[in-house]
Amino acid sequence: MDLQLKNKVIIVTGGAKGIGEGIVRVLAAEGAIPVIIGRSEADNNKVVKDIEANGGNAWQVAAELSDPAASEKAVQTVIEKFGRIEGVVNNAGVNDGVGLEKGNYEKFMQSLHKNLVHYYLIVHHALPELIKSKGSIVNITSKTAETGQGNTSAYAAANGGRNALTREWAVELLKYNIRVNAVVVAECYTPAYETWIQTLAEPEKKLIEINSKIPLGNRMTTSEEIANAVAFLLSEKSSHTTGQIIHVDGGYVHLDRALANA
Repeated sequence: MDLQLKNKVIIVTGGAKGIGEGIVRVLAAEGAIPVIIGRSEADNNKVVKDIEANGGNAWQVAAELSDPAASEKAVQTVIEKFGRIEGVVNNAGVNDGVGLEKGNYEKFMQSLHKNLVHYYLIVHHALPELIKSKGSIVNITSKTAETGQGNTSAYAAANGGRNALTREWAVELLKYNIRVNAVVVAECYTPAYETWIQTLAEPEKKLIEINSKIPLGNRMTTSEEIANAVAFLLSEKSSHTTGQIIHVDGGYVHLDRALANA
């Protein structure tokens, strides 16, 4: 299926690793020009060069997105380079374990800046170009907003905010024919997930246990599967889809867990 994304400039925050990298690679394969915005220029360029070596197009801007001024500058740099923006994928963030009992105000606010505030700022600064192009927005969010996880108040709050902004922006931007949707991630094996699971007492045993609870196939969602959903939502093939919060999770959040081992 031709998603009609050829030569479309699409910002992908946190696009150098994990789910973001998967999204960047799928978009490049569809002929789009994904622009990675992330803190590590070396990591960004590694992905860009690999895509270019395989005949695709990509670009990057190094920016610390928890800094509001850096978010604005990054978007302006993209506009100066290409003169247009046709899509935004808000993806960057980290489950940083800022809980209620052991957290504090400073850490809570820092986490919101890492995980939510830049979602608003990137779209706010890109909006004039998105209005011109009638572009699309996809917010990557996490199951933690719906299920809770324990000891991650700030990250859960940020993801609740991401979901709420998805619906709010879908309403506000109707008049511009800008569609806004979200993809919810549950269990997806990324470098960050690997780092987390290795902190546990018996990581291999825990991984088997988690996989067994995922109803569809008893396996984790891949970054490519997340990316395919994102590409579809960015494309005109989903031209009448907006304000949707779509779970690409093998049924993990909503299906009866008793099904997992059936």
